[in-house]
Amino acid sequence: MPRVVVGLSGGVDSSVAAFLLIEQGYDVIGLFMKNWHDETVVLNNDCPWEEDSKDALMVAEKLGIPFQTIDLSKEYKERIVDYMFAEYKVGRTPNPDILCNREIKFDVFLKAAEKLGADFVATGHYCQKRETETQSGQSYQLLAGADKNKDQSYFLCQLTQQQLSKAMFPIGHLQKHEVRTLAAKADLITAEKRDSQGLCFVGKISLPEFLQQQLKSKEGDIIEIDREFIHERTNEIIEAKSKIKKFFETDNFLITNSIINDLEILSKPIQYQINNGVFVGKHSGAHYFTIGQRKGLKVGGKAEPLFVLQTDTDNNLIYTGQGDDHIGLYRNCLKINSSDVSWIEPNKAIVENSILHLKARVRYRQPLQDAILINTGSSHFLWFTKEQRGITSGQFAAWYMDEELLGSGVIC
Repeated sequence: MPRVVVGLSGGVDSSVAAFLLIEQGYDVIGLFMKNWHDETVVLNNDCPWEEDSKDALMVAEKLGIPFQTIDLSKEYKERIVDYMFAEYKVGRTPNPDILCNREIKFDVFLKAAEKLGADFVATGHYCQKRETETQSGQSYQLLAGADKNKDQSYFLCQLTQQQLSKAMFPIGHLQKHEVRTLAAKADLITAEKRDSQGLCFVGKISLPEFLQQQLKSKEGDIIEIDREFIHERTNEIIEAKSKIKKFFETDNFLITNSIINDLEILSKPIQYQINNGVFVGKHSGAHYFTIGQRKGLKVGGKAEPLFVLQTDTDNNLIYTGQGDDHIGLYRNCLKINSSDVSWIEPNKAIVENSILHLKARVRYRQPLQDAILINTGSSHFLWFTKEQRGITSGQFAAWYMDEELLGSGVIC
């Protein structure tokens, strides 16, 4: 039987993944990734790597499979952590888990597994893979997990055909409660272990302390924008939105320069200025905050909670608004540079000057939204039927057709 190296994380999902592969007769090896050494930024009692490593070892011993620990902290710092610092510094919000899958688990880790003679690598992700025969050879599709509450396909939205060809997701067809039941029947120590949170194979971190390793604190002003504030762009946005809606209601989808200009207008978040609002407090660094954030502002005495509408890292300002329904949190359109667009199957990419009706999400666990993808050449625009909350530069938008994840891209 083929050899499979399982990324044992010390959690129940990867444990059951290994168990199922053994049941199916595969030659299984357990491999634990150590990605981080600095424990000063990991919150207490939240599955530090030492505990996870011990649990992974005990699972391997219980299952009777070989086990190793591999130190990928150098690669993790270079490919994930340094990128995170650079993005936060300029006011963008990266998604390290998506990068970890693309750059670490299915690249560095995969290469290490192949040195052990692996034919495949397996993880405990709640997603599924489908293989089809085409005229040019095998083709691989990434599908949502059967458990809609745990579907993790979004985190794998940047994988390539080559990476998918080597991937296995043994628990993708199961519900979470079924995974725990199997772990209990197999008498695995992880059966009742709570799910980990935080950075990929690192643990739950204190993000401000983590960022302060390179991004120093700098006191700045918090400005509140009244919900009734009319921005100078308001009329321009209303007009552009009306034109785009009419464009999609017609049968003639000719993408003109005028349409592209309207999409550009709608994809840009409102850029507030200090005289557009009132001073309400101080913060410790604009680069520590992200669009839609509520926690950490420490401004009281308001009728409704404050949410971050915009961060200005150049001037170290944070613009906020009261209420989760503040107009400044919502928009219908986002832009992705075409160079930052990735398709799971390149042959399914839409050609220039064309559109595709599909479903999309801009964050993990967000229900899929009705959307239209537009390829204008140098840019791709994603237009949502309903306004979306907290579209954030640096995050990933991912799009689907039914259960299949087609592609993704980094939001401008």
